[in-house]
Amino acid sequence: MGSFIELAAADGHRFAAWQAAPQGKARGAVVIAPEIFGINSHIRAVTDGYAADGYLAIAPALFDRVQRNHETGYAPADIQAGVAIMQRIDFDDTLKDVAAAIAHAAGAGRVAIVGYCWGGTIAWLAAARLSGLAAAVPYYGGGMPNYIDETPKCPVLCHFGERDKSPSPAQARALLARHPEVAAHFYDAGHGFNCDQRDSYDAESSRLARSRTLAFLAQHVG
Repeated sequence: MGSFIELAAADGHRFAAWQAAPQGKARGAVVIAPEIFGINSHIRAVTDGYAADGYLAIAPALFDRVQRNHETGYAPADIQAGVAIMQRIDFDDTLKDVAAAIAHAAGAGRVAIVGYCWGGTIAWLAAARLSGLAAAVPYYGGGMPNYIDETPKCPVLCHFGERDKSPSPAQARALLARHPEVAAHFYDAGHGFNCDQRDSYDAESSRLARSRTLAFLAQHVG
């Protein structure tokens, strides 16, 4: 359904993004912040799925600043490669790219960000530091506890796994205790439960989290 486009950040960096448009008038827009595996077939499918639900959906290639066209599966070597790239990226630069995606998507209406894994942390930071977001939905953002003092400027819905280690349920609940305005759900699942290409995939948790996400988007985006 979707295709790659090119976007430009405020500092001139040009990067790829997978964009999928809905049939008919968009209800709004969703920026997808990816895992550390790039804009791979799973993230493209997730993006296409939000377009099928009526949103202009766009997944920026946030690793392009360090390594262009990064796209892997979920084997141990893929995880090591993704972590190595992630450690070379500055969140301030990443948020410039997210801001460009938000600005691009705003032509479709109100904009939300949905992030998975590393992208969950990006979604949390974007909610706190960027303007132009109507909502944010972090899925199991492993780095979120490191930014417990950040205050979201838009409504946030979090999805966490009770069997996750990054973040652990205790870390997630500590963050939520600091931010009582943030909505959250916990699932009997581990890290990455939304991804049907990972061993940790949990179909029922994924379905339930998605239904809750769509209801949240309908409320805050359109």
